[in-house]
Formats: sequence, C-alpha cells, structure tokens
Amino acid sequence: MTMPTSGVYEYLAQDRVIYGTPAAKAVLDTVNGLGSRRVLVVSSATLSRKTDEIQKIRSALGDRYVGLFDECVEHVPRKSVLQLAELARELQPDLIVTVGGGTPMDTTKVALVALAEDIRDVDGFDAFRIRVDEAGNRVVPAIKPPPVRQIIVPTTLSGAEFSNIGGCTDPVRQVKDLYTARFIGGQVVILDPAITVHTPSDLWISTGVRAIDHAVETVCSRKPQPMTDATCLHGLTLLSRSLRRNLQEPGDMNARLESQLAVWLASTGLGRIEWGASHGIGHRLGAVAGVPHGHCSCVMLPSVLLWNRSTNAGRQTLVAHALGREDGDAAQAVADLVADLGQPVRLRDVGVRREHFDAICRGALQNMMVRSNPRPVQSDSDVLEILELAW
Repeated sequence: MTMPTSGVYEYLAQDRVIYGTPAAKAVLDTVNGLGSRRVLVVSSATLSRKTDEIQKIRSALGDRYVGLFDECVEHVPRKSVLQLAELARELQPDLIVTVGGGTPMDTTKVALVALAEDIRDVDGFDAFRIRVDEAGNRVVPAIKPPPVRQIIVPTTLSGAEFSNIGGCTDPVRQVKDLYTARFIGGQVVILDPAITVHTPSDLWISTGVRAIDHAVETVCSRKPQPMTDATCLHGLTLLSRSLRRNLQEPGDMNARLESQLAVWLASTGLGRIEWGASHGIGHRLGAVAGVPHGHCSCVMLPSVLLWNRSTNAGRQTLVAHALGREDGDAAQAVADLVADLGQPVRLRDVGVRREHFDAICRGALQNMMVRSNPRPVQSDSDVLEILELAW
C-alpha cells in the first residue's frame, strides 16, 4: 500500500460546483455571472420531449436562449457529434448548457473538439483521439481551446461532469475512442436532485455503480494519489449507503443529493489517475455489444478486482473497508452491493455472447486503461481470462 514518492495531480478547469439549488435558477445565475448572451442547450430527447425541465431552463434564459440539440445518441457515434458541431457553427453560441447523462455530456465534449480543430467529417476525428503505441504508452494529441465552453446539469451518476475526457464511437472500427482537452469539460456543474427524478431507476442506480467503479479503480490504480484516496474512499462509503436508499425510497431528495455529492468525491481521479481493465474492457463492451456504461461496471469490476488481487491486495482492502466489509475482499464487497441494488452481475445478463469475445479482445489492447491495469494485461488471452471470470 506504499504511495509513489513523486507524482502530479492536475485540477480540472472547473470554476465551481453548485448543489441543492433548482437547476433553472442555477443556470440563470451562472449565465448572468458569465455574461453570456447566446446559450445553446444540449439535452437528452427524453428530458426535452417528455418533461418540462428543458422548458423551465429555456424560460429562465429568455431571449438568451438560441436553440436546442436533443439528438444525442447512446455511445456517441461520430455522426451525432458532427451534427451538434454544425448546429453550433450555425447558431454561434457563447455558452452551451448540457443537461442529462454521459451521452449528452460526451456529445458536447467531443463536439467542442470538433469546433476547436475544425473537424467536419467522420475521418477527421482520427488525428485527435487518444491512442496507445506498441509499447503501451499513451499518445495524447494536443487540442486547441474550443471557441465556447459548457456548463453541466447532470441527471445520472456517471460522473462525466467531473472530467475533461469525452468518449466517441467509431462504428467502422467498433471502438469507443477517447478525447481530452483542458477546456472541453464543464466550467460549472449544477447538482439538482429534483431534476433527476425523471431518470429511470435502473439507469440512476447502474450509473451509481459506474461511479463506484471510478472510485475503486482510482484507489487501486498503479499510481494512486493521497488526495484521491481520501475523496474516493469517503465517496464509496456514501455511495454504498445512499444508493441503497435511492432504491428503497426514490423520492428521498436528501439521499439523491447525497449520491450526487458522493459522485463528486468518487470522480476526483477521472481522467487524472490511471485506471484499469474494468473501464477499459467496459469500453469494448459498449462498442461491440451495446452494453450501457453502468452495466459494464456492474459486470466487470468484481472480476477485474479478482484478477488483480495478486498485484494490489492491500489497496483492495481499503476499498473493502470503505464498503463495509472487514475481511478485505473488495471483489465480493462490490459484487454484493451490485446484487443488493438489483443490477446484473454477469456478462451473459447484459447481452454479451461468447461470439462477441473475439471482437472484445481484438480492440482491448488498444485501450489506454486496459494497458494501465495494475496487473499488466499483455495479450488477448489475459483479456479472455477476465471475460471468463465475468461470464
């Protein structure tokens, strides 16, 4: 459990987090504070078409509202990102307000990359995606500052609002690529539990497990940090308690806000600490088999912990204790919590078939998180071992 004797922790280009204030009021206050005059809203189709939440924000903005993009697509294919970028070029907003889960957030993040680098076709993204070279080192292209920033009102617990990394799928290669730049993340984050009541319970809870994955792979990283140990371990304890409460009493706003605050704590390593194969293989599950992010964490994290135990058992003990298990078995602690929350626990439960395994393995070693797993993943056979544990 020794800590590295040197390291660097990079803070986000994020001005503030506002919590417990109604979303429309917090958005208006933020727009006023920033002096913005032309605001484009990005949201999920469900929020804009089946609830009045976007209308509330639109009404609050008045004549500063210039348009809405609600054509976000799960797993963020490149074409949908280009659609948003083209609308932004047409409307020329000076601020984007993103409302929803990881899909609209990532759509906006990668669209900001497209605006910064004038990407206008699907092939243009290739030059700016994060890659892994043959030696397993990350290659992170430099990206110019975008012409506009976003503020975020999250409605799930994925934690994407606390990162400057966006995921975008290339359907041709069946790979979810990652993009990062300092100013593509949320300049301001607004946590309003009331706006989250429209989120389906399964999505709310499963993205909460995604946040647990963020915290666990931060603590169990091969390069941990003292600050993220503190925040993530406390976040795990809060998530373990509040998610169970969310399931039992979904109308308890205090418990929903506690989950949101726990995600804030659990996400301090997002994009800044090296993660492992749970996230990395999860990206492959989404690209190959269409598995939602939260369910990827449900089915992969216990097996990855089990596979990694010989390398980082001491770190895993910290996780187990934070989740209330005193014997140090982090894999079982996570598996028990996932089961208590009524979430899927095996690959076969989320639509992954054995015939998917080859495609999942084929792209896994291209993923930077697979390559930074605490126990080195060096071949397709290693990935297959983990998949078999999760099957």
